[in-house]
Amino acid sequence: MPKLLHLSCSPRPDSFSSEGARAFLDSFRLAHPDWDLDVMDIWHERMPEFAGPIVEAKYARMKGQPFNDPQRRSFAEAERMAMRFSLADRVLISTPMWNFGIPYKLKQWLDIIVQPGLTFRFDPSQGYFPLLNDRPTLVILASGSDFVTGMNRGRIDMATPYLREILRFIGINDVRFALIGPTTGPQQAIEAARESAHRRLVALAASF
Repeated sequence: MPKLLHLSCSPRPDSFSSEGARAFLDSFRLAHPDWDLDVMDIWHERMPEFAGPIVEAKYARMKGQPFNDPQRRSFAEAERMAMRFSLADRVLISTPMWNFGIPYKLKQWLDIIVQPGLTFRFDPSQGYFPLLNDRPTLVILASGSDFVTGMNRGRIDMATPYLREILRFIGINDVRFALIGPTTGPQQAIEAARESAHRRLVALAASF
C-alpha cells in the first residue's frame, strides 16, 4: 500500500498550517482512497536530544570508528526515524514560520535524521552525496507576513530556502511550497489568504 507521511510541525491543532494540512488531506483521501496515511506529530513523538551519545555516534561514523553501546542505541533511534521518512512515497510537511525560520522541533528532527551513512555520505575526494530516493514533497508554510504577494513588511523568509536545501542535501529535490499568509493583520486579508491557500491545496491534492 502506498504511503503518505505527514510531518505535523505546529503545536496548535487549530493553527493555519494545521488547517491547511487538513484541507489538503481531505482532498487527498478522496483522490487516493487506497493510500495509507502516516501522521508524525513532532510535538508528541519521542525524539532524542541531539547531544551526548548521538553526537558522538555521528562523529564516530564520520571517522569510520565503531560505535560503543550508548552510541549504538542512540544511532538506532535516528535510523528508525530516517527509515520512517524513507519508506514514504509522498511527504507532506505542515509548519508555521517562527522568527523567520522553522520551529525548533522540526530542526531537531532534521538534525537527528541528517546523519552520515544514513541520509547522506561523504567522499573526501568528491564531496557529499544524498542517500535517499527522491519523492514528491509538499511543504505547507504559514507565516504572519505575506510572502505570497511580496507584501512581507520587510521581513525575510529563511524557512523556505533552508528546507529546500536541507531536503536536497539528502536527496529530496521534488519539493513544492504552499504558502499561507498573512496570518496576522486585518481580518479580511487573513480570511482571503486562508481561502486562497486552501483552494490551491485542494487542487494540489488531486494530482499529488
